[in-house]
Amino acid sequence: MSFDGLFTKAMTEELCSAIKGGRINKIHQPYKNELILVIRAGGKNHKLLLSAHPSYARAQITLENYENPKEPPMFCMLLRKHLEGYVVEDVYQTGMDRVIVLEVKGRNELGDISHKQLIVEIMGRHSNIILVDKSRNMILDSIKHVSHAVSSYRTVLPGHEYIQPPAQDKANPLTADENDVQRRLDFNAGQLDKQLVAQFAGISPLVAKEAVHRAGIANRVTLPAAFIKLMETIRLKNYEPVIIRHGSKEAFYMITLAHLGGEARQFDTLSSMLDRYYFGKAERDRVKQQGNDLERFIANEIDKNKKKIIKLENTLAESEKSDQHQLYGELLTANLYAMNKGMKEIEVTNYYDESGATVTIPLDTRLNPSENAQKYFSRYQKAKNAIGIVQDQIHRANLEVIYFEGLLQQLNSASPRDIEEIREELQDEGYLKQKQRRGMKKPANEKPKLESYFSSDGDEILVGKNNKQNDYLTNKFARRDDIWFHTKDIPGSHVVIRNENPSEQTIKEAAMIAAYFSKAKDSSSVPVDFTKVRHVKKPSGSKPGFVIYENQQTVYVTPDADVVIRLKEAAAEVK
Repeated sequence: MSFDGLFTKAMTEELCSAIKGGRINKIHQPYKNELILVIRAGGKNHKLLLSAHPSYARAQITLENYENPKEPPMFCMLLRKHLEGYVVEDVYQTGMDRVIVLEVKGRNELGDISHKQLIVEIMGRHSNIILVDKSRNMILDSIKHVSHAVSSYRTVLPGHEYIQPPAQDKANPLTADENDVQRRLDFNAGQLDKQLVAQFAGISPLVAKEAVHRAGIANRVTLPAAFIKLMETIRLKNYEPVIIRHGSKEAFYMITLAHLGGEARQFDTLSSMLDRYYFGKAERDRVKQQGNDLERFIANEIDKNKKKIIKLENTLAESEKSDQHQLYGELLTANLYAMNKGMKEIEVTNYYDESGATVTIPLDTRLNPSENAQKYFSRYQKAKNAIGIVQDQIHRANLEVIYFEGLLQQLNSASPRDIEEIREELQDEGYLKQKQRRGMKKPANEKPKLESYFSSDGDEILVGKNNKQNDYLTNKFARRDDIWFHTKDIPGSHVVIRNENPSEQTIKEAAMIAAYFSKAKDSSSVPVDFTKVRHVKKPSGSKPGFVIYENQQTVYVTPDADVVIRLKEAAAEVK
């Protein structure tokens, strides 16, 4: 993983520089495994994100906004009791492990000086955040409890002694020399990158492969020299935070990784780099878990309606043969004299065919001649009436597919709050059964919360992330001369510029946001329509989020996550 021991060292230095000596003013726990500590230091507030997420564990300063639950979890309440108002005395790393310790000092409820440790262990699915009473080395609580049944090495439960993660007998790469590297590696055994990982603490496969790459033809001379030079860069703190995109994957590190190749983007700080790298990743993971049932339901509805359309189109094709039933009825009526009950078929001359060809008409042996003729007339009338009904049903089924495909796209870019609004919409529309809500009821007049961005020219750009927000933004919140955007014939969000005469740059940026929050997010040259809000109408009785519009212009853009993040960060700075 990219967040190895060396990266932890660099991040600890960045955090120490930013928050050491700062006061913890607020503590939030927006999600099960993540904390936000608002720390006042250096004349401004820093949002320290501590995550024990199984896939996205990390510690960083963040500019992202996180929604907090109405009722804080118990661990959050405990941290507020023990840490709010405390001063961060130090931030350091334990050895070369992925463990960051925040030393904090304050006064307890009795007014006595109290020393606590908030320990962040960044270890994949075993990641944890632990509050320790330093004087007694006793665990007060942790974000994840680990019983003896789970780990025989140590128990992470309130009241137990804090024991550090198992130590690894590895050398410190930052103090090693070329002789150490030569002595620890077996150059005849191959897999030198894996040997580096096994022999040196804090080294990830990513760094080991970089050392081997820089060595060129790796041998007893070139590899130790390349490895020590690489470690020298890190020891001297010559950091260049970078995200490398190679193929469809991305990797981050605090120095350039030449062996990956691909497109690289540099950042000023490790934290800003992590904000960009993890932008939406952890949230999409949470949304996928919370909205898994919705995703299955919506996918089933799309599949069901597509199958329905196929059946209806087959029915329509049969119905369009109604003229043949009318012909058979008329020909049988003209030839009643030649028919007898019990006949299986009759061959008659087709008077409507100029060539005078004959037609063989199947008969029902149970019916008399007149009844056989009436049967074909009835089929004709029934088929004729069915055409209009079937066409209407096909139209309705197509609208259902469009509606549910729109919901599916919204799930892909939804926040946890958006998930609940989509669920409520499906309940209001009668697709899902209404459930009894426990706890505080949502106010009936509560307005949807829109996502805000700011263009390079300073214009606010608002986005609806689901149909409730789209309807509110377009039909209630936006002014008549504001500029409205939507991807052309593609499911996506409603986007509005709060300016009736925006610049071309602002129009392009708003279109970029509309394309990013659409089904065409990963496409290039996406068509985006824009017009004044006054030209956007919602047909009576239409589905949530559905509108029609006119007088539009079209601009083509390629969605770029970096641009969207920059515009969102601009909004955060304004607020």
